[in-house]
Amino acid sequence: MTVLDKIIAYKKQEVIANKQLISIKELERKEYFNTKTKSLKKEIISSNKSGIIAEFKRKSPSKGIINDFSKVENVILGYEKAGVSGLSILTDSHFFGGSTNDILAAKKVNSQPILRKDFIVSEYQIIESKAMGADAILLIAAVLTKQEIKNFTKIAHSLGMEVLFEVHTQEELDKYIPEINLVGINNRNLKTFTVDFENSIKLSQQLPINTIKIAESGINDYKNIIALQKHGFNGFLIGENFMKTKSPENTCMEFIANLKNHNS
Repeated sequence: MTVLDKIIAYKKQEVIANKQLISIKELERKEYFNTKTKSLKKEIISSNKSGIIAEFKRKSPSKGIINDFSKVENVILGYEKAGVSGLSILTDSHFFGGSTNDILAAKKVNSQPILRKDFIVSEYQIIESKAMGADAILLIAAVLTKQEIKNFTKIAHSLGMEVLFEVHTQEELDKYIPEINLVGINNRNLKTFTVDFENSIKLSQQLPINTIKIAESGINDYKNIIALQKHGFNGFLIGENFMKTKSPENTCMEFIANLKNHNS
């Protein structure tokens, strides 16, 4: 059983438990459930934004503890000041040390669209995402069937949320559907954890020309972004490169300043 298999098995049990604690009707009465969402897609393609989706992540199964001292409010506020196009917040607690409260905290200090990054395996989690204030959700092709992707995308859109569809192999790309707002191509192989930009570029070339393409993982230099932009990538999800430092928000600000200086 791979780490991903373990995560999904745990996640399915977690969803069952959460349903017992909070019903869908209760979720629908939450503060943010009827709040209008913000478009991550529009922010990414905005000419005055960096295209960067900056992530708040405490740990991961492959890296262990990445950052267990930064406050979500400080980091998120700093990311916004740095000029990010959006925010990604990991809400898985067992494997990544996240919390749904992190999104709630971020909503209080931030005006950028928020991607809930988690392992979505149930309609319940999509409704839960809207209730906590997420503007977009992540759907991982590796753990979902094409029919599930269709169903979950339809539900997310009906609630006003966008979908970031993540792939990292040809087999996963075959699950793509035209209704998807954003396609994230993971540069890191989920089995070997090696980073391969060339694989991502090859996969991206098979997508429709109007697809908003997001490069994920392994981006540790603004020059990576410049190279990927030449191959049609619009957005760039960066987490560990910022979070592993003493001040993620300042690292992000410096990164974006270097990128802007190069492009000006």
